[in-house]
Amino acid sequence: MPRSIDILPLRPEDRGAWEGLWKAYLAFYETTLAEAVIDLSFTRYSTPAHSDMMAWLAWQDGRAIGLVHVISHAHGWKAEPVTYLQDLFVAPDARGQGIGAALIDHVCADAAAAGRPSVYWLTQSHNATARRLYDRVATDTGFVKYAK
Repeated sequence: MPRSIDILPLRPEDRGAWEGLWKAYLAFYETTLAEAVIDLSFTRYSTPAHSDMMAWLAWQDGRAIGLVHVISHAHGWKAEPVTYLQDLFVAPDARGQGIGAALIDHVCADAAAAGRPSVYWLTQSHNATARRLYDRVATDTGFVKYAK
């Protein structure tokens, strides 16, 4: 049986725990960000004044083992706002315990409670581990992302 976890909103005092997970997530995607961008992102996610950007950490035995970042925004096809789950990461040694699914469930529950019943996210096509989870908990919409 998996050990229990607590999913709590990101707070200013969580900077060290968050940053370790965030940098591991960036390394997984083989990217880096300028420290100024990391600082700005942390401020946005941990400050209630930025109510359109939220983050939670999954804690187990006093250790942060997962993070999720979301952005709420208006949508041109819906009357209510929607939730974009931008980032999801679970520490490699904590995977396989249902933490990723619990973080997604938490985001969906928060979104529904706030009147944002639609939650969506993206992943790289070759991220097989994440896609196994996503295929189990959501519907692949078939969309392909382009960027310029």
